[in-house]
Amino acid sequence: MTATGESTATATGQRLQGKVALITGAARGLGRAIAQRFVDEGAEVIINDLNLAPARQTAGELGGHGLACDVSNSASVAAMFAQLQDITPRLDILVNNAGISGLEGDNTAQQRVQDMVDRLEQAAAGEPVETDTTTMELTDDEWHRMIGVHMNGTFFCCREALKIMNPQNGGNIINMGSIMGTFGRGGGTSYCAAKAGILGFTRALAHEVVTRNIRVNAIAPGWIHTDMTDPLAPMHPMLKAATPMGRLGDPDDIAWAAVYLASDEAKFMTGQTLSPNGGWYMSQ
Repeated sequence: MTATGESTATATGQRLQGKVALITGAARGLGRAIAQRFVDEGAEVIINDLNLAPARQTAGELGGHGLACDVSNSASVAAMFAQLQDITPRLDILVNNAGISGLEGDNTAQQRVQDMVDRLEQAAAGEPVETDTTTMELTDDEWHRMIGVHMNGTFFCCREALKIMNPQNGGNIINMGSIMGTFGRGGGTSYCAAKAGILGFTRALAHEVVTRNIRVNAIAPGWIHTDMTDPLAPMHPMLKAATPMGRLGDPDDIAWAAVYLASDEAKFMTGQTLSPNGGWYMSQ
């Protein structure tokens, strides 16, 4: 241990030395925090975003490379991986982090969040709870977009990554789940379904590729304070009260979990889900 109590491995930043990592949706939020910690630990990072400008900006700040694609589009993903192989012949780590909340660009988002708050308050007070019509009103396009970005995007990126990892007989894939995929919550059925699918996919793929020295794990974050959860600000006091640690998490709580899973410290971990959530949901 160092004088500050930090482990020597963490202090020297060598846990991912020489590794090449692609992180999707990494221009900001959790993805950027993961990319930052990967760089701190010696990795070369490739930053993906839907738009090239923010991907390049973040990559420039971290000394990496920026690539753009829509992860929900298989042709776009294949094109990005072709560009990736122009940058590097190998890929050691893939983090499937790209995601949406479903509230982006929704001019009714504020009212939808307030409706959720009202229902929680009614339930807590023992009053009749207003009917939640979210699933009844969910459109085909909204459903397909949620599944497309999360579930399809994870599959498309894994499929392309394995074309690199299989011949090199090694690799590490980290898929981003959520406590919503393990616990579930009304008002977000499409998001919960997508995240639950990712966790099942993670376990199945881990079985499939283990003989090729490829590990596949997932992270299921709890309530983390990012710009993605900012629209849920009216719910934050309730979420904190429901979390045994009494607070929302911060992006580093997830980034360090990713560092662990990507490092040799987790060499006996595959098909597993780590869930930094402050005790909001406890499993096993």
